[in-house]
Amino acid sequence: MFKKQFTLAVALIVKNEERHLKECLETVYKWVDEIVVLDSGSTDNTEEIARRYTKKFFVNKVWLGFGEQRRLAQSYVKSDYIFWLDADERVTLELKRSILKVMFSNKSNTLYRCSRLSWVFGRFIRHCGWHPERILRLYPTKLTQYNNSLVHEKVEVFSNMNIENLPGDIIHYTYKNINHYLLKSASYSKAWAEQRKQLGKKGSLSEGVFHAISCFIRMYIVKVGFLDGKHGFLLSLLSAYSTFLKYAELWIQTSKNHSNYVEKSKL
Repeated sequence: MFKKQFTLAVALIVKNEERHLKECLETVYKWVDEIVVLDSGSTDNTEEIARRYTKKFFVNKVWLGFGEQRRLAQSYVKSDYIFWLDADERVTLELKRSILKVMFSNKSNTLYRCSRLSWVFGRFIRHCGWHPERILRLYPTKLTQYNNSLVHEKVEVFSNMNIENLPGDIIHYTYKNINHYLLKSASYSKAWAEQRKQLGKKGSLSEGVFHAISCFIRMYIVKVGFLDGKHGFLLSLLSAYSTFLKYAELWIQTSKNHSNYVEKSKL
């Protein structure tokens, strides 16, 4: 039996994930060297569940965005490689084998993308541009990290780095129901708008309508979402709504009346 050349950590940032966390960690804890969980203030049994699988459970309630939270979580990792998971995700056997092969390899400056297959409202979505959804999740811990974006954070990739795709899927159990989708969409839209506002960007309702229509056409027609049946139609429609919501939120945050209201509320 060959000993793997590198050690591997799984890292998660979580909050109130008692519904998913056990099933997620069950797919990794037996074959990784380290599990790091950074909590942002759970009020359910998330901590109790996490501590069954790892001693490296940390809490940071000062929320500065998804990017900064991931950067802090990575600072606790001691292993050679870091593999990121969300609590509502599961690692398939094929992906496990692919990741372990990397631990036996000796490729420098290489990062790895996984394919994510999402279960949405009772069905796996295999079209709509959602599968194969390539996401960069595995890389040498000292090589790079996530950027500091408030939302939709990404791993920093530079010109001297190579990216390879790994066989196997991450299974993603994404939304419990429509209400869960709408709540997450509103949260992401607010963070996205705040981030754009900080960059000096402005939004308009007409821009929101244009991008929303484009989103629906791209997902349902160009990315053949209609092959996912009614689920594909619903997801394309909801995604269009979420797209409009982002620009509407930015328009509200950067409008003169909103700025006056914020100033008056401080008085």
